[in-house]
Amino acid sequence: MTTAYQHTATACPVLPDDFDLRHLPDDFYHNPYPYYHALREHSPVRKMPDGSYLLTRYADLMQVYKDAKTFSSDKKLEFKPRYGDSLLYEHHTTSLVFNDPPLHTRVRRLIMGGLTPAAMANTETGLIQLVDSLLDQMAGKPGADLISDFASAIPVEIIGNLLAVPHDEREPLRAWSLAILGALEPAITPEFFAHANQCVTEFLDYLKALVADRRLHPGDPKADMLTRLIEGEADGEKLTETELLQNCVFLLNAGHETTTNLIGNGLVALLEWPEQKARLIAQPELISTAIEEFLRFESSNQLGNRITTVDTRIGDVDIAAGSRISLCIGAGNRDPQQFPEPDRLDISRNPNRHLAFASGIHQCAGMFLARLEGRVAISRLLARFPDYQLTATPVRGGRARFRGFLSVPCKLQK
Repeated sequence: MTTAYQHTATACPVLPDDFDLRHLPDDFYHNPYPYYHALREHSPVRKMPDGSYLLTRYADLMQVYKDAKTFSSDKKLEFKPRYGDSLLYEHHTTSLVFNDPPLHTRVRRLIMGGLTPAAMANTETGLIQLVDSLLDQMAGKPGADLISDFASAIPVEIIGNLLAVPHDEREPLRAWSLAILGALEPAITPEFFAHANQCVTEFLDYLKALVADRRLHPGDPKADMLTRLIEGEADGEKLTETELLQNCVFLLNAGHETTTNLIGNGLVALLEWPEQKARLIAQPELISTAIEEFLRFESSNQLGNRITTVDTRIGDVDIAAGSRISLCIGAGNRDPQQFPEPDRLDISRNPNRHLAFASGIHQCAGMFLARLEGRVAISRLLARFPDYQLTATPVRGGRARFRGFLSVPCKLQK
């Protein structure tokens, strides 16, 4: 069953010859899937007006993910003309996600030690308490918002706990995150650039004081990610101060955006597919496969980027060294060659080898945590308020790269 809110690729538009990620039509932000379908069918390796390439087939994305030498994640050359000598440039060229080995290897090893499934098991009790507390607060309101009152509050607290950020200092984190990650959109205004750069400045100023205090008063590196990053590995390999600060910004931002969108997208998708919602309520043991399906069906991160280091070939298209590649994760996750009936939500879909967390050496370091947060948040809301309803049309974030909601007004009913 479909509703007015549902986003599928059934009504495929005629793909304009000048389709451009930097100048997207307004309806793309509401529902990009018809465009993804048209691109996959008619121009799966699409050259953009700026000379970059957009990939929309699952197999082509996997080719790129598996070959980190040919398809580099280093963004220094690409971001320099865009950001100049700004702190925004320093951040987005120092953080884990936009780097190749050896920096990527060093940072990822330090971070992954605190984000393994075993480490996350110690987080679950506190997460359940947090989710139940948020549900208590929402239950007392005449109207609630599934994003501001729930989905966005969870990762801020969990990542804040991992870095031991004091509770009374977490309020600015969401606004900083939205601005800094928003600067990664295919096109931004000069005003937005200035705002995002100011947010990096404020974020770094805050973290410098936090790091200085943690150096004087270290925590347990097994539980405190910031202490772990400061101390480095047992062999003495440590991050530079810039690497440390910028990857703390990355951890707070990436953990926040991915999980907020997963929870919000999942809860709205269940309202769009009421038979799947009823099924999950009747069979709560399906929550793990349901989370994987939410990640596939409405991927939190819709776009990735690489740059070619040598001449190569994708599909039947020759691509020169130094070419910029955009990976359309949202399109790959709706590819009918990989997923039968890709525009249908199926909470028991198996297999479900989606690309929401990418693949290869850059597979999301926080995917275990994101899955845990999604499972606990959605399952406990459904158990307590199975008949939650929208009270107004959800408001999308208006972004091409990160797909989520800014607001989902709702009424909680048992």
